[in-house]
Amino acid sequence: MILALQALPLLLLIGLLFSGRVAPVPAVLAALAAAIPAAFVSLPGGVGLPGFLGEQILRGAYLALQPMGVVLAGLLFHAAVSEAEASAGATTATPRRIFIATLLLGCFLESVTGFGVGAVFALASLRGMGVIGAPAGAMALLALCLIPWGGLGPGTLLGAALIGLPAQGIASITALPNAVWLLVLGPVLWRLCRAAGLEVPRAEKWVQLGYLVVVGALLVLCHQLMPFEVVGVIATGLPLMFALWRLDPPRDQAAWRRAAQRLGPYALLTAALLLARAVPNPPAWRPFADLPAFPITHVSLVLGAVALLLLARRAGAMVLAQGAIKRGARPALIMLLYVLLARWMGESGATASLAREAAAALGPLAPYAVPPLGLMAGMVTGTNVGSNAAMMPVQYKLGLAAGLPPMLAPGVHNFVGAAGAGMSFAVTAMICGLLADGTKPAALWRLLWPSLAAVLVIGWGAMALLI
Repeated sequence: MILALQALPLLLLIGLLFSGRVAPVPAVLAALAAAIPAAFVSLPGGVGLPGFLGEQILRGAYLALQPMGVVLAGLLFHAAVSEAEASAGATTATPRRIFIATLLLGCFLESVTGFGVGAVFALASLRGMGVIGAPAGAMALLALCLIPWGGLGPGTLLGAALIGLPAQGIASITALPNAVWLLVLGPVLWRLCRAAGLEVPRAEKWVQLGYLVVVGALLVLCHQLMPFEVVGVIATGLPLMFALWRLDPPRDQAAWRRAAQRLGPYALLTAALLLARAVPNPPAWRPFADLPAFPITHVSLVLGAVALLLLARRAGAMVLAQGAIKRGARPALIMLLYVLLARWMGESGATASLAREAAAALGPLAPYAVPPLGLMAGMVTGTNVGSNAAMMPVQYKLGLAAGLPPMLAPGVHNFVGAAGAGMSFAVTAMICGLLADGTKPAALWRLLWPSLAAVLVIGWGAMALLI
């Protein structure tokens, strides 16, 4: 009976979202309601339920403030640079242009702004080349292959905060399977090009694989040198600049000016983030001694400051800012509710109890439950923040109960959950809505099944090799 009460919040959340008939906010509210009795039967003796719930609301709100700030600031930044992005003209579809639009430029934009912007921009570029229908939608979704670093990594940061481990360490583990997955996405893209009626020559395949090897290598190595928040930007930005130069080098002063206008905001933001992280011991707000501090150099504040600076130069800045904040209100609310659910379940002991029971039931196979659980969490919640808030504490406890190194299960979960989020019900529905041609999510999943299968295989391989 107690185990059923402890499992009910997660089962309710997953079931409601999977049904497709309940929106995220009411689904999480229902799970929160079920989490109250789950917490009650899980709390140690002497701990009062009302005081526990109230304290965790305050702590959860503080933890949620940081990723909420990143999302809102990212949307402000996107509003500030949207005119430059939209200025890209229509071009003829070639394998190299499709590769750049999806696995380089789309990934770069997603790393900077998050919120699916990389896929939206990639789809716009593909349609400008005349690539339409399900192949275009599936290609656009490949731009979301670096979600753990998307929007400068609020989901990774939040997951780490919830389990009390350093985000840098979790991200460095996540980078290993993610780099391998990148190499798989090359053949997936060639398959999609073939579905769109465009054959990729063998020489071009080798060139694209070379770019993906570089991105993957940078993804792994940069975690040893710089903060994880900017690793996605660096790993995609450097190959992107070289690829764009090779594709269409600026030939006159006007072309140089257009290139600077388009890439300047991203260079400014990257420099600002690196400079902020170089500040030693910045002033910080720390209302809870055992939770991460909120420094004035936090990524959300730096991103917001750069966004406001860029917005100030645009006509109608106030309208653009209001529109961005309005778009971000619901995702921010969902983040807050997910964090509260994770706090009530985790701090009451319900999460640890579920993990112990799962580990005992699965025995030596327990580590291999992490990838499918993570993929399901990402597919259902549709965001890395949601996936990590709902399941990373469970995966962490499952890993500990199975005797795994502390970082392993969270790092692998961060990979598979984010990969699932990039091909989730919500995201595929968004892309189908933008296609507006009758394409259904099932058509995108049929094209992307090798990518989904590779996520599981790579996740299982990571568990086997890193244990």
